[in-house]
Amino acid sequence: MRIATWNVNSITARLPRLLAWLESSGTDVLCVQETKCTAEQFPDGELREIGYESAVNADGRWNGVALISRVGLEDVVKGLPGGPEYGGVQEPRAVSATCGPVRLWSVYVPNGREVTHDHYTYKLNWLAALNSAVGEDVSGTRPFAVLGDFNIAPADEDVWDRSFFEGSTHVTEPERAALAALRGSGLSDVVPRPLKYDHPFTYWDYRQLSFPKNRGMRIDLVYGNGPFAGAVKDGYVDREERKGKGASDHAPVVVDLDI
Repeated sequence: MRIATWNVNSITARLPRLLAWLESSGTDVLCVQETKCTAEQFPDGELREIGYESAVNADGRWNGVALISRVGLEDVVKGLPGGPEYGGVQEPRAVSATCGPVRLWSVYVPNGREVTHDHYTYKLNWLAALNSAVGEDVSGTRPFAVLGDFNIAPADEDVWDRSFFEGSTHVTEPERAALAALRGSGLSDVVPRPLKYDHPFTYWDYRQLSFPKNRGMRIDLVYGNGPFAGAVKDGYVDREERKGKGASDHAPVVVDLDI
């Protein structure tokens, strides 16, 4: 079974590449972030034509998440149970479902913006709510994973130059502590270093030739419980999909399971 996560940075802009990638990669379930569309605008029809159904949580702004599956979608939950609000609303940053033999969450963790911004506090509160919400699934016997754009580099090795991010979000100790707490609940990073590349980043800014210079970050993660991690046979970052005209600034992260 092949499962992947990909921040597409607008599913409308990325649709031709997304459809082609799904067919060429043989992915069974794709967790999508930053759809940047309403639920009504989501391309359900195009995906159905190639054999996938979708569960979408989106409101048309800069966030939005989805699960795209060709092995079923059951017990869909849209939103983060107990999650905090920002600006008086609970943003569409989580969706979960049972896809065949596994239970999956697609998450788009708040960016945080700046360490002095109230969005940073919101980010930490959101992560705490996520930790609480996944507890029952983590401890169960069914393979379970949380996949998505966490907007946190777990360690200094997960950024191209730690000094470049000094004083910025994505690398602060409170953010990393929140990730460590999630791992402490019984989840593990199932696509660890080293992979095919010395620096298996998943995100590269569009500016300043960041991708050609490999000035990236590893912020797209797959955290699985024991049964999930035990079934993982391979994992990789599809850097090729970050290349060329019309690419997202993130690359898909793929895991293969023997279930």
